[in-house]
Amino acid sequence: MKKYTYPSVLTIAGFDGSGGAGIQADIKTFSALGCYATSVLTALPVQNTMGVRKIYPIPIEAVADQIEAVMDDIVPQSIKIGMVHTPELVETIVNTLNKYPKIPIVFDPVMVATSGHRLIEEETIHTIIEKLFPLADIITPNMDEASILAGMEVKTLDDMQVAGKKILQFGCRNILLKGGHQESSTVTSIFFNEKENQTSFETEKFITKNTHGSGCTLSSAIAAYLARGEELDKSVALAQHYVFEAIKHGKDVLTGRGNGPLNHFFNPHKLIKNDLV
Repeated sequence: MKKYTYPSVLTIAGFDGSGGAGIQADIKTFSALGCYATSVLTALPVQNTMGVRKIYPIPIEAVADQIEAVMDDIVPQSIKIGMVHTPELVETIVNTLNKYPKIPIVFDPVMVATSGHRLIEEETIHTIIEKLFPLADIITPNMDEASILAGMEVKTLDDMQVAGKKILQFGCRNILLKGGHQESSTVTSIFFNEKENQTSFETEKFITKNTHGSGCTLSSAIAAYLARGEELDKSVALAQHYVFEAIKHGKDVLTGRGNGPLNHFFNPHKLIKNDLV
């Protein structure tokens, strides 16, 4: 019997005490997809399924120290970056990661929570575009985040195509613009590569409250598949399927009074049998 070796993935992201998003969602996703999770905490939001109440910062030095401690011991096959809410934090992450060999990076520009709460300081956006975009292999904004980045309203598929092309000009290599906020019976996300070629992913839209952490989960799934050796375009496609199923089975998970979590472990035996290499 062939022995399976777990590739490692590092998440650099914020905390979610309700367990549905942030580092908690990342670790669940990595684990469900056959990877070993390591983590660096960037912020301590106080939240539940109803929303974010407060955000406590993590000292900048502590973030750098956490990254170095992991990278010096358990070198990941890919890295997912989530919540970075200050310019100083962005610069610290970029400067620290630049000390190490190039590793595929997935950046989820977390700016707006599922509940609608704004999670990022205004002055941070410029630093993200200038410093973090060139470092990332792919960024995964949703429609609200694309609207902030592109400086335009993003409500339709046509808007998404225009916004995606605008954001590419900021120095991104690749973009997956998520369409989960579309007011339709289907969800269409668009993958833009560095040559501005587009691939659309269309899935059924469920009427469900279990969408908390869907963006964190998708970016983490892409990172997991990259760590397992898949090409970027296939990693994006596989991650879309995983999130679709996790949302579909989210109703099986205990929820609070607000936006409930996905079911990250909806059928791990099926994943291992049909998906893991």
